[in-house]
Formats: sequence, C-alpha cells, structure tokens
Amino acid sequence: MKITGCIVLYQNNKEILKKAIDSFLSTELDIVLYLIDNSPTNALKSIVNDQRVEYIFNNANLGFGKAHNIGIERSLALNANYHLVLNPDIYFEKTEIPKMISFMEENEKIGHLMPKIKYPDNRIQYLCKRNPTPFDLFARRFMPKGLQKYFKDRMDKYEYKDHSYDEIIYDIPYFSGCFMLFRNSILKRVGGFDERIFMYIEDADITRRFLQVSHTVYFPKAEVYHHYGKGSYKSFKLMFYNLHGAFIYFKKWGW
Repeated sequence: MKITGCIVLYQNNKEILKKAIDSFLSTELDIVLYLIDNSPTNALKSIVNDQRVEYIFNNANLGFGKAHNIGIERSLALNANYHLVLNPDIYFEKTEIPKMISFMEENEKIGHLMPKIKYPDNRIQYLCKRNPTPFDLFARRFMPKGLQKYFKDRMDKYEYKDHSYDEIIYDIPYFSGCFMLFRNSILKRVGGFDERIFMYIEDADITRRFLQVSHTVYFPKAEVYHHYGKGSYKSFKLMFYNLHGAFIYFKKWGW
C-alpha cells in the first residue's frame, strides 16, 4: 500500500512546519510527502532531510488548490492508494494515520475522511459543516458578536453542534481543508481542487463533489492538532480571496 501526503508552503515558521513533516513521516507505512512551495524564495528547502520527501518550488504563489493539485497529480501517477492533504500547522501522534487507513480499508465506500481536530490546548475545532449559504458565511465573518447570538441555533447546526463530536458522523458535506484523507480511486473520479478558487472554500467544493460519488466520514477515533490561524480575519488581501472563492462556489452550486 502506498500513501502520499502534501503540504503547501508559503513562508512558514520552520519549527511549526517541521512538526507537521515529522508527524507524517513518523510511520512504517510506505509513504511519500510532497512539499509544494509557493514562497517567493526556496529558503524552506533546507528543512528537507528525508528521502521520502519531494520538494517542489513553484517560484510563484499559485494558491492553495492549484498547488495541492500538483501533489494530487503526482499521487495518482504513483498509483498511491490514499492521499492526504494537510496544513503546515498540523501535528499528530504516529498512531493516528494507521487508525484512519485501517478504517478506510474496512469501509471501501468511504472516499474522504476527516479526523477529530483539536487546538493545541485540546479544545475541539468544530470543522464539520453543512453546505454553506451566503448568509452563513456572511454571519460568521462580518456579523457583530452581539447579533450572532440571535442566530446561535442556526450557526451551531451549520457546524454540526447538534451532533456529538465524539461519535462517527457519516456523509458530512463540508470538511476543512486543513486535514483531508482521500481514497485515490475516488479522487481520480472527482478530480482535484477547483483552481479558479485561490484559497478558502475550495474544501467545501471538493467535499461536496466527493459526497456525490462516495461517502464521507468524520472519524473521531483519530485525533490531530491544528494551530488554526484564521488568516482571512487578519488580512484584507486574504479576506478578498475568501469573498472571491465564495462567489465562484455559489455561482457553481447555486445561491
């Protein structure tokens, strides 16, 4: 069995990135990790010190989805069984990937898995979501906290807080792109990320496409940790990418 993984880089903190790389490499499974670097320079290449890692320098910021598609194309060409998309600020124990792969092997109709994702202080990140609407995205990003409380039930339901995050949940329509485990036989049918979306909400699009032809599963018996920076809340440029991606998404799937 061959498993590939991919991390897209952009001027990352080397210490945090190394933790993500080491987490993926800490296994006896047959793996290959692609580091796709969108940074202005190849300074992050120095972090590579394992023959299982392939570093690819783009010399341009291609965006999240387009860069990840480079890794996906290589994974499919390698005839890997599974491909893992993970963020550079993710880390986990060596036991976790084998748990996920075992579950996928036992459940062949599942095409896409997301584990329980926690903050470093062990709080749960509520990253199972229903299909977004323009109102849901607007309310979460722009609505004042004082008004959000009037829509708490709706926002909680959007994040599957009406379910237990300690139980397996099938057929989630929207998983976070910070950690996505794909079955490659399904990935080949679905295709990679929509490259028209520079970043943000491409994860909603690809999860929705997986659910059209397979099952998705939230699998809390495996756990990973995610620093979760919420970059679009801190940068006007990233907020623009968020809005642009949402426009493409809703034009594609309906408003």
